Amino acid sequence: MCDWLQKTSHQRPGEFELIRKYFAPLASDPGSLGLTDDAAVYRPKTGNELVVTKDMLAADVHFFADDPPEAIAAKALRVNLSDLAAKGAKPVAYLLGLALQKDWNEKWIERFCNGLSADQSAFDVALAGGDTIRSGNGLVISVTAFGETPFGAAVRRNGASPGDLLYVTGTIGDAAAGLKERLVPGFCRKLGLSQEDERHVLDRYLLPRPRVSLAGAVRQYASAAMDVSDGLLADALHIAKASGVVVELDMEAVPLSPAMKAISSADPQMFRTCLNGGDDYEILAAVPKSDQAEFEQRALSLNCPVTQIGEAYTGHGSVRLKSSSGIVDLEDMSGFRHF
Repeated sequence: MCDWLQKTSHQRPGEFELIRKYFAPLASDPGSLGLTDDAAVYRPKTGNELVVTKDMLAADVHFFADDPPEAIAAKALRVNLSDLAAKGAKPVAYLLGLALQKDWNEKWIERFCNGLSADQSAFDVALAGGDTIRSGNGLVISVTAFGETPFGAAVRRNGASPGDLLYVTGTIGDAAAGLKERLVPGFCRKLGLSQEDERHVLDRYLLPRPRVSLAGAVRQYASAAMDVSDGLLADALHIAKASGVVVELDMEAVPLSPAMKAISSADPQMFRTCLNGGDDYEILAAVPKSDQAEFEQRALSLNCPVTQIGEAYTGHGSVRLKSSSGIVDLEDMSGFRHF
């Protein structure tokens, strides 16, 4: 971690004190070497291979700069755990990169690390190392997460076949609605949502719920999978293109919270925007029909709701949408874009 921390202010801890006091307690895996060296050493279990993913989050792009530090830390870690779960991987360790704004303070770091500590306990994962630098323009967080699967068992996007059924976990669109409320206070009230609904969508935006418990079932039963981060339609299109199939989604089967049902009734156009708005961090999986019953039973036993929302057909990498009124025409399936 860079020595600029030692030079910013005598009232704040320097680089090595920061590591010793806040980050070393998070590095419980022996391979992290207590964060006393320049690199960690990690050996997968015999017969396993590593699944590696990275997500970067920037203040006022992926979270709000004034969000609670605990929630910022949790989101940074959880979006990576969601990727691992969709690959059928068990999370084991992560690397943390922090680009701190010039006015950082020790209390913020303490709360941030408390958030990491709580999620490490919840998801059985440990810090293995990282780096800290000064940001020229706001807080940026980078997490590289490592998971393990038996050799050759990681689930990719490209394995869906005609006849496979499309499942999604949880409910869709809530996080995008929560972001709308953050950007335009009063958005929920304008559409007639209850206070409970408003709290629900705000919480779904602030704190994703990675489906780590379902990773084993995904690995055993899914032919293709990915997490829903860019938007349901956008990510279904990713699977369709990678697998070389047509994915047909039943719009009336998509699982919705009471909040999203209220938005659908009040403003159908806004509902469609939220539906494909991203940040759901649910799992979209293709499952062969022969495994349908066992997959559903396993998910039920794990208390992880799954809903069949479509099917894969012979075709050339596209998504079509149907409802009781016929084929639904949505001009834009692109979901969230950085650029």
